[in-house]
Amino acid sequence: MSVIFTTAEDAEEAFYEAIGRGDLDALMNVWADDDEIVCIHPTGQRLTGPTAIRDSWRAIFANNPRLTVRVKASVRWKSVMLDVHSVVETIYLAGEATPRSPLLATNVFQRGANGWRLLSHHASAADDSAEAAGEAASARQRTLH
Repeated sequence: MSVIFTTAEDAEEAFYEAIGRGDLDALMNVWADDDEIVCIHPTGQRLTGPTAIRDSWRAIFANNPRLTVRVKASVRWKSVMLDVHSVVETIYLAGEATPRSPLLATNVFQRGANGWRLLSHHASAADDSAEAAGEAASARQRTLH
């Protein structure tokens, strides 16, 4: 049975926790049940649909079974049915004390009958100043009507 996420923030937290546990089923549970979901990893390849996205995360977990992702500097645009989050991700690989270069990510969530679900995750490499620049913007949130 699927978990119902009552907020987009709950869905986003579950997404990153699933990555940290290497839990493919929990990660895919966050995604919308839609053939048009999209995931773009920092390599730049666009993956469309649950099968392609599941296969890509399966490969990531097979090569890096323990990833920790710290998310900060979130800027959020909110509406009744759609939330867009722009975040800075800092990734730590298992056994490494030094994080990888930061990533900029955009997560798009949609509210439906089964709660909030992820429609799109787009991550790309950022320079080291992205984290600092994002912190200044993190205090700003805008509600769309």
